[in-house]
Amino acid sequence: MRRPKTTEWMGVAFVGALALVIPIIHLVADPKEQLSLALRVTARWSFLWFWLASTGSALATLFGPTFKGLAQRGRDFGLAFASAHLVHLGLVAWMLYRSGTPFPQSVPLLFGIGVVWVYLLALLSVRSLSAMLAPKIWRTLRIVGIEYITFAFLVDFAKNPSERGLGHLVAYWPFLILTIAAPLLRLAAAAKRLSHPRALTPDNSRLA
Repeated sequence: MRRPKTTEWMGVAFVGALALVIPIIHLVADPKEQLSLALRVTARWSFLWFWLASTGSALATLFGPTFKGLAQRGRDFGLAFASAHLVHLGLVAWMLYRSGTPFPQSVPLLFGIGVVWVYLLALLSVRSLSAMLAPKIWRTLRIVGIEYITFAFLVDFAKNPSERGLGHLVAYWPFLILTIAAPLLRLAAAAKRLSHPRALTPDNSRLA
């Protein structure tokens, strides 16, 4: 069976984000609600790709060959995340344009730095570029970038934790749980690798 190419994963992620936005535009009457809902949906769509990219290797290390395929596709999923996130950023740009102010307080610096990390790591996924860095520097950049992006998602998904209702439960809590679980999985996998060197799992990721 032919393995999908990286560009195909990126295309699926990007087109999938657009496919989620288009029905919202047609089905939701209020333009403000359209934008708000589209931002939430595209953020969660791109997060799922990021979660697979950033935890695949850890899952394979902790739970064995069942997750080997995820570990081997870390780079593909990471670039798919960056591709899907372009749609979300386009919506953010539209929000800024409509707001009438270039940098409203509703878009904190935290998320701007997160965007820089996303596309810095995506750029360094080009092996000829990452090869220019010392392995230790590249590993450090990757770890810091991934954990920062995770933290940015955590801040977003932790909004209004006391709010109740089925909509809030579906829109926030599953993603909040996954966000908290991700660094714990990576930490547990790192500990296992240190204590059992043979448990090392091949990691083809450049974003994760």
